[in-house]
Amino acid sequence: MMFKRILAAAVLSTALAAGPAAAERLEVAATTTNMAMITQEVGGDHVEVTTMAPPDRDAHYLEARPSMMAALRGADLIVSVGAELEEGWVPAAIRGANNPDVQIGQDGYFEAAAQVELIGQTGHADRARGDVHPAGNPHVYLDPVRLAEVGQALASRLADLAPEHAETFYDNADAFQAAVEERMPDWEARVADAPGVLLFHEDIDYLLHRLDVPLHGYLEPLPGVPPTARHLRRLVNELGDERGVTLFTDFQPADGARFIERQLGWSYYSLPTQVPVDGDAEDYFQVIDDLVEAIASPAS
Repeated sequence: MMFKRILAAAVLSTALAAGPAAAERLEVAATTTNMAMITQEVGGDHVEVTTMAPPDRDAHYLEARPSMMAALRGADLIVSVGAELEEGWVPAAIRGANNPDVQIGQDGYFEAAAQVELIGQTGHADRARGDVHPAGNPHVYLDPVRLAEVGQALASRLADLAPEHAETFYDNADAFQAAVEERMPDWEARVADAPGVLLFHEDIDYLLHRLDVPLHGYLEPLPGVPPTARHLRRLVNELGDERGVTLFTDFQPADGARFIERQLGWSYYSLPTQVPVDGDAEDYFQVIDDLVEAIASPAS
């Protein structure tokens, strides 16, 4: 990291000599509101961020729209979650935008999931069977520590594109990482006695893994496959002696969680996993806080 900062400083005078264009903000298209948030936190005043997908829609199942292509057409950078989360719409939107700078493999294409270690990479997933996580679990943004690592990698990419602002990008990434580190002990303490969680989908796994909270399973038999009566009955049989809570988000149906509540008495919570449009770091930390509170609730 220090080498990159020194290198950025070395090219600063060249960048400043580029004239008025050097003072312009980088145009960034972020696929989700969480990606927009980390981009804005790291880029600060030197980026103009457009969010391609709303926070109340499942990014697994969107389709490319003209507004997405328009956002990419003039973009210097696309920031995506990656690991095939947006496989159904981002490649099509990139093709429709006809912008060579943001093509996959170019400096203007950035995947958060490619910057961190993924969980769930079994090698046995099959999209043809309905599994939407064939490349591993893409929901890295729900681990604050991993998201801070993404922020550091994003600072490096932004510094490549706008070296005159490199120091600001690195400082902003450091500030986000410090804010995460400051909050981690509190989150860990609050869930220390949590008996465990049942999830609708493989999305909050990263947070549970980070906080060392038991994961009791999923309402979906496979990621992206709707819960079946047979699968729910099997969960009830397996979890009959356990305590826990069921978590899902607002675009996921509540029927399965209600069934578990009736059979096992487990409370359930529908909570956002994305920040609002134009959300900032405090909004993100509130998302994590709310999840932590729900996870801890059976132990309180």
